Amino acid sequence: MTGSTDSEVFIRTEKRGRVGLITLDRPKQMNALNDALMDQLGAALMTFEQDDQTGVIVITGSQRAFAAGADIAVMADWSFADVYCGNFITRNWETIRQVRKPVIAAVAGYAMGGGCELALACDIIVAAESARFALPEVKLALLPGAGGTQRLPRAIGKAKAMDMCLSARMLTAQEADLYGLVSRVVPDDELLEQSLKLATTIAEFSLPALMAIKTAVNRSYEAPLSEGLLFERHALYERFACEDSREGMHAFLEKREPDFKHC
Repeated sequence: MTGSTDSEVFIRTEKRGRVGLITLDRPKQMNALNDALMDQLGAALMTFEQDDQTGVIVITGSQRAFAAGADIAVMADWSFADVYCGNFITRNWETIRQVRKPVIAAVAGYAMGGGCELALACDIIVAAESARFALPEVKLALLPGAGGTQRLPRAIGKAKAMDMCLSARMLTAQEADLYGLVSRVVPDDELLEQSLKLATTIAEFSLPALMAIKTAVNRSYEAPLSEGLLFERHALYERFACEDSREGMHAFLEKREPDFKHC
């Protein structure tokens, strides 16, 4: 568990203007998240993070499954020493926490266990009508350990999170929308198109402003209101040191489209 040596490629990446698209690609395993895939996903995320011409990142899977969870076949015989010394999850699953740019999960089919947790780690979830969300780890005498017990209550509240985690309840896309787990629901055949359209819209805005907003909203989950408001206020003040904010305000006053330089 010290790192993947698997030479097989489990993701595909491409650029669509200022949008970086990452597609999980283990079709026979319904995109089950093994160590190699998570290493490759982390590397792709950081490549787009460091690319000045990328403003938003979209992660998607297949029509059948966004990701069916962690690869249980690999994990079944691990010991405590294996996961502890190998820094399981922390080593590569949490790379997404280092990404300051907005990340959108485009989810169709199953988002189970670790797949659901990966979607929860993104900033926006666009769900196809076929999407299904569940944290069924209790069936294996485990618990959601890639952020599920922490992010899910913040997204949908304690009562519904307890229900999902303790009973392995599966949510439809419509239920997930009603609970506030996803941002919007779209027809299956429009999932990628609508997700990329949303990403393109967001990517047209000033990147420093987008990163500041993402950081400020995330802070609201991690700090008392008074501290969060103080952080937000300083983040707002910092925008006045940014060339893009002056361009945005002058463009508004002059009734024209802004020409953001992302600085």
